[in-house]
Amino acid sequence: MTTTAMRSHRCGDLRTEHAGQRVRLCGWVARRREHGEALAFVDLRDTSGVVQCVLNDGVDVRGEWVVQIEGTVRLRPEGTANPDLATGAVEVADCSVEVLNRAEPPPFPVDDRTDSDESIRLRYRYVDLRRPRLQSNLRRRAAVFAAMRAAMVRQGFVEIETPLLWTPTPEGAREFAVPSRLHRGDFYVLPQSPQIAKQLLMVAGFDRYFQIARCLRDEDLRADRQFEFTQLDVEMSFASADDVQAAVTEAVVDATEAATGERPAMVERLTWQQAMDRFGTDKPDLRFALELVDLTPLFAGTEVRAFAAPCVRALTVPGGASFGRNRLDGLVERAKTLGAKGLAWFKVNADEDGGEAKRLDSPLDKFLSDEERAGLLQRSGAAVGDLLLVVADEWRTACTVLGALRLELGRMPVGEGPRRFCWVTEFPMFEGLDEQGHPVAAHHPFTMPHPDDLPRLRSDPLAVRSQAYDLVLNGWELGSGSVRIHREDIQRQVFDALGITSEEAEARFGFLLSAFRYGAPPHAGFAVGVDRLVAILCGEENIREVIAFPKTQSGTDLMTGAPSALAPGALRELGLRTVPRD
Repeated sequence: MTTTAMRSHRCGDLRTEHAGQRVRLCGWVARRREHGEALAFVDLRDTSGVVQCVLNDGVDVRGEWVVQIEGTVRLRPEGTANPDLATGAVEVADCSVEVLNRAEPPPFPVDDRTDSDESIRLRYRYVDLRRPRLQSNLRRRAAVFAAMRAAMVRQGFVEIETPLLWTPTPEGAREFAVPSRLHRGDFYVLPQSPQIAKQLLMVAGFDRYFQIARCLRDEDLRADRQFEFTQLDVEMSFASADDVQAAVTEAVVDATEAATGERPAMVERLTWQQAMDRFGTDKPDLRFALELVDLTPLFAGTEVRAFAAPCVRALTVPGGASFGRNRLDGLVERAKTLGAKGLAWFKVNADEDGGEAKRLDSPLDKFLSDEERAGLLQRSGAAVGDLLLVVADEWRTACTVLGALRLELGRMPVGEGPRRFCWVTEFPMFEGLDEQGHPVAAHHPFTMPHPDDLPRLRSDPLAVRSQAYDLVLNGWELGSGSVRIHREDIQRQVFDALGITSEEAEARFGFLLSAFRYGAPPHAGFAVGVDRLVAILCGEENIREVIAFPKTQSGTDLMTGAPSALAPGALRELGLRTVPRD
């Protein structure tokens, strides 16, 4: 229903079937064009679109003024229709105008034809949000929320809100502290996520929980990260990882269809090991086919010093034989910047005799044996005109360096190509050792180890796989989840591996451990980063473009001036003093 007391129709809804009807419209003056001495054409804009209105030239209305126009819909004269406009076949004539509010000239054009400086856009965000692109982005965001909520309710999940004032949680990121007026010297924190709260809900017997949750982390900002973000938060009891992934997949696929009109193809699955081996990253962009090739067996026992390493990986770049020396040198330097000791390259060219044979052009070719040369061509599948990039190093370095080069060489804009969702499973339980020699949790300390690897918690913790999983879309990590530890004996083993004593565990997580003693069911969960999902569906490189009032890269709000100082009286009431700035 678009009718209100002030308008009978929305501007963008008028079509040829409305011809002859008397309508009342409200909106902003998008553009005014004079037409001789007697007439003026005004494009009137509201949230639904734009329609052309024919006014008496004496009517004084200007850009971004808010007006009410009443007139009669008619077909545009022959030859004047605008096929690029949804309302381009009609116009509103015989108009009377009431000015509802005048406006100063806007600080930048309110259209999508020019992109103003971002700092100006954010300072006047209420004007920026009138632009068609941002209007569309936020409406797609709303469609994503509605579809996700409907999918979760349909699957029997119960929506439950969890507190925003919480206690510190061990999830790794810095937290925003909130001083307590009633308990001077004590603080709440704003939740990084509802992680512990939703696990307590499982203990409480709500076996299918969800929430579209606001989360806050005091982290350095970047294109896919803001202080405040929104996630679809999910937890299930008596469920496996597959059960959680199926429920989340249904919600995400429904949301994608609601926002784009297209239902994505089957969601793919890779283990973490497979993703690293094939794509050099745990968040692979599957829109293009470049994959890493394992050459380690080929160069076992090689006499080429450059390839004498625990792992040798190659990447075939189609058409890369045309790269000039400057670009090749740039790739070598880039590989070194990423952590490799070096990067070998081989151009694949046709043999000089003009037959089907191939030859390798490279400073290293003369050091290869015939067997290595033939194996390099055969294993890589390289064709004439391709380029082979080879890194010999430790396994992780060889994979990640070529994975980064793969992304840079094959990169596609966010909005191009198919939408390729992928579940990545069986992440490592730990990601290295801290200064005391204790392993560091890769996810969080409540993640259940893979059942086959439990015996390794003490003997070889870095070889332990977890029951953690990520959802990836076109190279963006949309979210993470895991099967949770629900047994106190396993939780103690993980704490021991992490170097967390019983006393420290009780101090930090006592209320959760206590809850586990009162009948905790097996449970698993997940959280989808909605801002990232919406950004990809809208073809935006930065999540700021799908958030109504985002912060800048430095964490400031240019529109309101936040963060700002508290008045001395407010500080006294909270029992706080501030330290002078450096």
